[in-house]
Amino acid sequence: MNRTILLTGTIMGMVAIILGAFGAHGLEKLVDADAVNTFETGVRYQMYHALFLLFLGLYAGMVEKNKKIVFVFVLLGVILFSFSIYLLTLNSLTSFDFSVIGFLTPIGGLFMILGWLALAYRIIRSQ
Repeated sequence: MNRTILLTGTIMGMVAIILGAFGAHGLEKLVDADAVNTFETGVRYQMYHALFLLFLGLYAGMVEKNKKIVFVFVLLGVILFSFSIYLLTLNSLTSFDFSVIGFLTPIGGLFMILGWLALAYRIIRSQ
């Protein structure tokens, strides 16, 4: 499980850097400044949680079952939160109306919060 968590954190961080570079150097030519700022919010939260997963994968104070729960919360959170933001930002560039998936962003945020909460609970409960 630790290997999966570390690999996911590494890939998530790499993708955040790629998307951040795209947002800084390519996206500004395609959408307005507010959309770029929104896109950067998705990138920032993705990177925060990539680092979170690296910590989780290296943390020895938790059993694998509990790590898996935290991992799933965080992964779902990033996918729903950050990737819905990416799609919503690009809405003006496509014929598909991505605003219909806007409800996924706060659900993703909730999953990220649950990941942090689950980690905190396990740290408090550890001996």
